[in-house]
Amino acid sequence: MTSAAGERKTIYHYSYRRSRDQDAHVPARHPVVVVGAGPVGLTAAIDLALRGVPVVLLDDSDKIGEGSRGICYAKRTLEILDRLGVGEGLVEQGVTWKLGKVFLGDDLVYSFDLLPEDGHKMPAFINLQQYYLEKALVDRALALDNIDLRWRNKVAGLEQRNDDVRLTVETPDGPYQIDADWLIAADGARSSIRDFMGLGFRGVTFEDKFLIADIRMTADFPTERRFWFDPPFHSGQSALMHRQPDNVWRIDLQLGPEADVEAEQKPERVTARLRKMLGERDFELEWVSIYRFNCRRLDRFLHGRVIFVGDSAHQVSPFGARGANSGVQDAENLGWKLAAVIAGEAGPGLLESYDLERRQAADENIAHSTRSTDFIAPHSPAEQNLRNAVLDLAPRCDFARRMVNSGRLSVATVYDTPLSTPDEESFAGSARLGAPVPDARMRKADGTNCHLVSELSDGFELLYVKNGVAPSLPDGIRLTEIGTGLLDDRGYFAARFDATPGAAYLLRPDQHLCARWRTCDAGKVRAARDRALGR
Repeated sequence: MTSAAGERKTIYHYSYRRSRDQDAHVPARHPVVVVGAGPVGLTAAIDLALRGVPVVLLDDSDKIGEGSRGICYAKRTLEILDRLGVGEGLVEQGVTWKLGKVFLGDDLVYSFDLLPEDGHKMPAFINLQQYYLEKALVDRALALDNIDLRWRNKVAGLEQRNDDVRLTVETPDGPYQIDADWLIAADGARSSIRDFMGLGFRGVTFEDKFLIADIRMTADFPTERRFWFDPPFHSGQSALMHRQPDNVWRIDLQLGPEADVEAEQKPERVTARLRKMLGERDFELEWVSIYRFNCRRLDRFLHGRVIFVGDSAHQVSPFGARGANSGVQDAENLGWKLAAVIAGEAGPGLLESYDLERRQAADENIAHSTRSTDFIAPHSPAEQNLRNAVLDLAPRCDFARRMVNSGRLSVATVYDTPLSTPDEESFAGSARLGAPVPDARMRKADGTNCHLVSELSDGFELLYVKNGVAPSLPDGIRLTEIGTGLLDDRGYFAARFDATPGAAYLLRPDQHLCARWRTCDAGKVRAARDRALGR
């Protein structure tokens, strides 16, 4: 692998290597094949590999870094990446932020704080060019024996059979075939797997066009999300600005549906627009693109032995940073379930819950994304008048501030799922059934400071609040005793879990809360675990 920092972008190159499957007399069979080595496919492969499942990962390219593309990664995504072994490095490399401001013209309409409470390891968001995320994930994948990452391996055909999928793969040395017990399609918005299967999206394509410009400049602007409606430098439209590492700034400018895509990408045209915004400040164009976006998804994400994740399954507008974050969370949801099915710990029906839960997430993201787009780019004069009235009232009225929508930022979905055991008693706090557990600053018995989410396992785990003798649990469930193994000396855990002595909280392998009780009973814990495994 080599890397080169060019005038406009950073590119990492990887080498094609012939695999032994290409010399096999009959197609080799693998437990899991993942198609697409972007952030979502890499996350899926790493998660499965860490759970003991061998993975073949195919990608039709041999490089990453063609434009910064996605840049905003949310707290829950960072917690997932931290479990996979790359989170801390990404946070250190990225630009951390949690504040956002919305302007009407030059006037501040309102500001918001995405993580006002203390006690979390991961920040609300980081900004980081997508090629840095991909580089970190590729390095992690290459370090794992269970992942066979094959560059310049392009899927050219697919045949679904009774108990596997046969793929025809094109390489520089010619085609070969392999069989997969399970195929994960992470090959993006233009998914060839989706096309081979004749599957289409349902949803909406928006006509408004937006300009993305990544520029390199030295500036003392604050590290926050800044969004303008009708700014003086871009009258009648909207604008968005984010800081990235390396003195790079992301600027989005709404252009309207009639914009000429070819003309608007010319450097002199882009530079002229940015001069209106930035004045005579020195800057250098690093990456320019025009986009129009969709809010749509497949009817189902699970099709026999083929499972769709990320943009191959659903697409949203970029407002709210819901694309890559949702895709990584798809991979997290799928990983432990597919591993359990392969290990014989659950029936194939458990995978139906992947389809159910992640369609819920996609619908939630599409709804938020559609509402944001409608607010940013009204479809009629009446909608625009309503939008402008809301913006005029927002500085003075709380109800109007709640209606301002410049992109609801990505948060994890709370699943309404049959895998959760309904509460027998009421609980307050921020921990919710079907949601990832909230983080909390804790202390180990040896006095070392730590955070709850970082101490959790990647299997079923019971958090038990000390109250006498610890419960005896079924095999396959790890016990963590709050008050012995982890100390809640700051009270974060008690507040967020509404914890009382003897209370117990069962977590799924993806750290989502699936059951809780005021009094722990081993039989109920076993039944809740079996339910969460789809038994």
